[in-house]
Amino acid sequence: MTAVKGRSAPADFQEHLANLEARGLLLRIDRPINKDTELHPLMRWQFVGGYPESERKAFLFTNVVGSKGEKYDMPVVCGALAASDEIYAAGMGVPVEELGEIWMHAIENPIPPEYIEVAPCHDVVITGDELKQPGKGLSRLPVPISTPGYDAAPYLTATCCVTKDPETGVRNMGTYRAGLKAEDRLGVRMAARLGGAGGYLHWLKYQKLGLPMPVAIVVGCAPVVMFTGPQKLSTSQDEMAVAGGLAGRALRVTKCKTVDLEIPADAEIVVEGYIDTQMLEPEGPFGESHGHVALEDFNMSMVVTAITHKKNAVYTTILSEVTPSESSILKKSAYEALYFAHLKNHLEIRGIKKVVMHEPLTNLRKVLFLQFAHGAPQTEVWRGLQGAASLQAQCGKVVIAVSEDIDMQNTDAIFWSLAYRANPIEDVLIVPHRSGGHGPKSGAGGDSTLLMDLTLKHSMPPLALPAKPFMENARKIWEELNLGRLSVKAPWHGYDLGDWSPDWDAFAEAATKGDWAANGANTYGRRRAGLKPETPVRNVEGKQSKESH
Repeated sequence: MTAVKGRSAPADFQEHLANLEARGLLLRIDRPINKDTELHPLMRWQFVGGYPESERKAFLFTNVVGSKGEKYDMPVVCGALAASDEIYAAGMGVPVEELGEIWMHAIENPIPPEYIEVAPCHDVVITGDELKQPGKGLSRLPVPISTPGYDAAPYLTATCCVTKDPETGVRNMGTYRAGLKAEDRLGVRMAARLGGAGGYLHWLKYQKLGLPMPVAIVVGCAPVVMFTGPQKLSTSQDEMAVAGGLAGRALRVTKCKTVDLEIPADAEIVVEGYIDTQMLEPEGPFGESHGHVALEDFNMSMVVTAITHKKNAVYTTILSEVTPSESSILKKSAYEALYFAHLKNHLEIRGIKKVVMHEPLTNLRKVLFLQFAHGAPQTEVWRGLQGAASLQAQCGKVVIAVSEDIDMQNTDAIFWSLAYRANPIEDVLIVPHRSGGHGPKSGAGGDSTLLMDLTLKHSMPPLALPAKPFMENARKIWEELNLGRLSVKAPWHGYDLGDWSPDWDAFAEAATKGDWAANGANTYGRRRAGLKPETPVRNVEGKQSKESH
């Protein structure tokens, strides 16, 4: 079938990897790399080492080991979905400048998938008692620890979690973290906040029915499928059809082996099972995409009923935590296109030119920039500011309008606009009666002072980066492999900000030693009924932070 605009997105994940390698966007690392202590810290240096985004590459680790001496035949790739805009665009089969346009086209023109009986994702099938045997279940997969020093377990991160509305049958695909608890058990976090996870809405419906929720966690498939998971699309929309719209052709699906769900037929790895809708268990800590470590919450407990994969599967993981990161690039182009379409098409804001979400450290959602044409009426500017702030509950804490000559990626230019183009008494309304001072006479008038106290007011969870010893060790490996000059800027490692417990230190230490299953046994014994997902463990068990020990 003909792809959108004559371009063809990769049909599966390994075709995408081949494309990246051919374009010099993938680097193979053949020396032994410990998935529990070294893999993610090594990749992180591309983001905290002063590298421009244009030089970032995907890393394919071909010699993966674990802290207990494990050796894995399955390679691990990190950065292959969105280490840079160029890598992300390669997964779409379009140039970077067309990303926003193709997203809006796909949402408006979905293409339903086509079903096949025999699928590559079922080359290898593990079910039944075999799943519970040491090294045969989840631990057969080379799942890395994302934030060594803080995470309580290895986590599936590059996920496409498939669930189905039990009333309408509409499928949802979300990107949710899943931590290893036992050979056949995962702790899954689906956001329960307003505007959160579509999978959580399905969970609530299964809970009312008194039934466990079937789920299939896909790890690695055609990038256009993986890209739909992080987006906030309508809950009534089949996201496989949107992925087909991105590809410009129908994508192949097949049935799971043990649950009543359809999955991408060309997936690398699929973990099938059921999520308990009555009992929750502690999950976390984990270095979250909002840039701090997510502490222990009561979250969903998933029993694994099957693991299937291709014969020569590649395990994929994404770099999350503090932005810029792979997870922020996964969201950025689609979110910006969605906001721009809302302002231009739905609210019909005159003069709106572009929407940019600020990425470094703030993780896209908090700070939005709106670019307007010169001469746009102030009434339209303010309608745009209010429209952007109210579109989603999670986005738009700070919304700033600038003129079309300002590069919104350049924060120095934003400060330039603040210094010379804004009268805070009218445009921000803070403190009046400040002299205009030295500056251009054009449009001269009164000026005023903006007072902002940005100091830390209370304890917070640790910064979500690997702890200092792991980053220092990874830097030695980086230099040993001659991966390029680093220009380090703080923050480049995680550190304690007061809200942390010695119990979580013990979890993190156990995880980096490969003893994550002991953590899983601990949390299994602490399961509770009658709670809402994302209930903080401390609210139930009364544990205190490090400050009070």
